[in-house]
This record gives sequence, C-alpha cells and structure tokens, in this order.
Amino acid sequence: MDETEFWELIDATREAAEGDAEDQADLLVDRLVQLDPERVLDFARHFESRYNRSYTWDLWGAAAILLSGASDDAFDYFRCWLIGQGREVFEGGVHDPDHLAELLEDFDEEVDGDGEDLGYAADEAYEQLTGAETPDLGLPDQPAEPLGTPFDLEDEAALAERFPRLWERFRE
Repeated sequence: MDETEFWELIDATREAAEGDAEDQADLLVDRLVQLDPERVLDFARHFESRYNRSYTWDLWGAAAILLSGASDDAFDYFRCWLIGQGREVFEGGVHDPDHLAELLEDFDEEVDGDGEDLGYAADEAYEQLTGAETPDLGLPDQPAEPLGTPFDLEDEAALAERFPRLWERFRE
C-alpha cells in the first residue's frame, strides 16, 4: 500500500462516517479486513509514522486549545483523530498547528478530537485476518519527548500568543 492508497482509505471512511471518528474506525476495520495481511501492515506503518511525526509541542498546544486542555492520553487520541481528518488537514496541522483555525470547518470538543479507535483499526483488522497480534512494524519508536520547544500547556497567555488564530476562533 502506498501513501495515496493510505489517504484514500482515510478519506473514504471519514466521508462514509460523516466525520464520526468511532464510525470511521469501524468502517476502516471493515475495509482493511478485505485486504491481505501485508497490506494491513503497510497501512499500520503509514498510520504509525504519521502518529510519531505529529508528536510535537506545537501540535500539543493546538490540541490544548481545541480540547480546553490536553493530557498525554488526550493528545495521543487527538493525533489519531487528526490523521483521520485526511492528508490536507493532517499535513497542514503538523506543519503549522495554528493553521488548523482555517483547516477545520468546525470543532466540537464533545465529539471531535478523540480518534482513539482509529489508532487501533489496523491492529484489529490484522488480528481478525490472522488470529495474531500485529508484529513489530520496524519503525523507529516515538521520541521520548515531543519535538520542538517545550512550553506550559496550561498558560493561556502563552497559548494565545503562540496560536493567535486558533485562540481567536476556538477560545475567545
């Protein structure tokens, strides 16, 4: 599976789920079990590499604004959700998290931002196909600390200064 196929699966399932991350994860599992196990592992590698690449302080700050605070777990689930939003939103958000103010049509912290189930879709599909757990994907581990310059995620003045567009649109 190449990158284009990966994003096509993400887009097709998001559209069919009408933006509901839990439904998207279920649809993704349904689509993945139609593939052979190696292609499911390819999908898992694409997902995991993007998940690891999105482990940055700036993106965590953006998540903190959108979610009105973001614990470690909430940030993990946010990154899965962000991948589920498709290539344009994901890449734009990783490149410039403040740009999410323009990339996201809406954001309701009660229903958006939690893509935990998306993070397990490939594992679930692989297990259904093979009866075994997903093997090591051969990717580097996520860094021990987020990339970038650390800052206090609870400092509202710092968040507003660092992410003015997100702050204005989603917090004021």
